[in-house]
Amino acid sequence: MSRGLVDGLGVPYTVGGLLPGVYQEHEFTMRFTAAFDDVLAPVISTLDCLDAYVDPLLTPPDFLEWLAGWVGALVDENAPEARRRELVARAVDLHRRRGTVRGLREHLEVLTGGRVEVNDSGGTASSVTPGAGFPGQAVPRLAVRVTGPEWDVPKALLDAAVADGKPAHVVHVVDVRP
Repeated sequence: MSRGLVDGLGVPYTVGGLLPGVYQEHEFTMRFTAAFDDVLAPVISTLDCLDAYVDPLLTPPDFLEWLAGWVGALVDENAPEARRRELVARAVDLHRRRGTVRGLREHLEVLTGGRVEVNDSGGTASSVTPGAGFPGQAVPRLAVRVTGPEWDVPKALLDAAVADGKPAHVVHVVDVRP
């Protein structure tokens, strides 16, 4: 929907009404300035509702993708609108945990609407014994399993989301199960 094509969209004040009284009495001047009212109505309406445009839960669907770009959210236009809105709404919070297993799991759960398991090969440990073995595995890898996604998520989108949320040197595999 284009905000410029709303039938009967008015303005809170007319351009002709802002003119001095002598011009308001002239019929041609009032008809001429009414054309400006039609042109300015969508602009004034948009500015009056600006707070709704930057709220991902209220913004018009055609503005949501642009808003996603503002917060760096990776959204797919084929995803259900509710998924896209939630992803944009939580993008800033998800960026705080970016690069962590928890952050990747939460991001994929919001993206897919399913249950996500993330297994990595890393580990941490402390020891008072010198020369103790290292935790985890020598080759870094990441296994991601998505169970029961709400929509048919393209494999390429999941791969891109995982690649974006993990260190570059870590290989990954994504498994989707209904």
